[in-house]
Amino acid sequence: MGGFFGAVSHRDVVLDTFFGTDYHTHLGTKNAGMAIYDAGSSFQRVIHDIANSPFRSKFEPDLPDFHGFAGIGCISDSDPQPLLVRSHLGFFAIAVVGVINNTENLIKAYFSDHGHQFMALSSGKVNATELTAALINQKDNFVDGIRHAQDLIMGSMTILILTDKGEIIAARDKYGRTPVLLGKNEIGHCVSFESFAYHKLGYQDAYELGPQEIVKIDADGYEILSPRTKNMKICGFLWTYYGYPNSNYEGVNVEVMRYRNGQIMAEEEGDRIPDVDYVAGVPDSGLPHAIGYANQSHKYFARPFVKYTPTWPRSFMPSNQSVRNQVAKMKQIPVPELIEGKKLLFVDDSIVRGTQLQGTVDFLYESGAKEVHMRSACPPIMYACKYLNFSRGNSDMDLLARRVVQELEGDEGQQHLEEYADAHTERGQKLLKTIAEKFGFDSLRYQSLEGVLKAIGLDPEYICTYCWNGKE
Repeated sequence: MGGFFGAVSHRDVVLDTFFGTDYHTHLGTKNAGMAIYDAGSSFQRVIHDIANSPFRSKFEPDLPDFHGFAGIGCISDSDPQPLLVRSHLGFFAIAVVGVINNTENLIKAYFSDHGHQFMALSSGKVNATELTAALINQKDNFVDGIRHAQDLIMGSMTILILTDKGEIIAARDKYGRTPVLLGKNEIGHCVSFESFAYHKLGYQDAYELGPQEIVKIDADGYEILSPRTKNMKICGFLWTYYGYPNSNYEGVNVEVMRYRNGQIMAEEEGDRIPDVDYVAGVPDSGLPHAIGYANQSHKYFARPFVKYTPTWPRSFMPSNQSVRNQVAKMKQIPVPELIEGKKLLFVDDSIVRGTQLQGTVDFLYESGAKEVHMRSACPPIMYACKYLNFSRGNSDMDLLARRVVQELEGDEGQQHLEEYADAHTERGQKLLKTIAEKFGFDSLRYQSLEGVLKAIGLDPEYICTYCWNGKE
């Protein structure tokens, strides 16, 4: 995924940019960067790898040397950014969140005019932020350039630009798949992916951009440069998993949605809910779904295991798979009194690849659990996301549900994914039974797509459900 934060003020914004960006580290674990503009000394920029160290520890040493009244920061699971660019549009910093699926075609078209080049990795890969900037620079102004880039890019691209005038230009992606929110205080304005980030910094809600909308922000306010469209397809998975509990997207709070989602899951299951001692959530984002499920089913809620993150923070991502597996195991600290001899029902936010699922189940049985039932707070994920850096892989077969379908029915099964995703069908029941047997669950259920949409509460037409049903 990825996140961003920017601020323009009548006072120094380095600390606001630092803390605001840090509050987005739950959205990525690879790269982070900050760019600050100071009228006296132009741009200051720093990028760090945060794969094995927290954002704060990497960037704190840089803060004394930074100063300026405008800044942007980003968390990126793709390329290092923000980048500094000099072109006929001026000298500016740019950061993006999104995915480009037609990179090679765009590069070839760009090269066809001759005289162009990109910095590249040894593999030949081009930084998506640099490519986006190049597309923007093909036009005579930022607005036309941003619209041009978003029209050409197959995928999704939200853009932040910090200009050499000390202004921020923010553009939400073409179909509003990711949020862009503005905040304000007495002396400045900010832009953010997560609303809670600026609330903690003393900003109040000011405005939420619509799909493809472009705004210019300065210390005194914001100006709409290009209007919103009605073609919104905001990512439904933001509420299910990625979003931070305190955040709101399109007026819907993440934590409230998760409580409601768990409640709807229990309502749909009705008298089929197994007789268990405790309902629990898989930390962290599974917890509120489980609370809603427990409250509706009148089962005791408990935390049979907790994640130990002081030693092993989420950002710690060893490259060696065996070490990664060991770290995942080390994070899980059992509460034996809540596991030994107990029948447990766990709710997780989703089941994507299933890589850590087996370890969790084995851990619970090794800790003495009598039964382990699993519930997924969203439908089976059948399609790798084309729009955000979530569930992306070389093949849809990286996804657990797709692999199981292939095991059950081969290529023929891939023609019946809608049935496999529906627990009311014979194929849907086979999927549930096979996954449950594979992982050792006493029972398995997925939330229905209708249930997720009901929990979000927006018009379903405005929500992207591609990863669940393959519909654009």
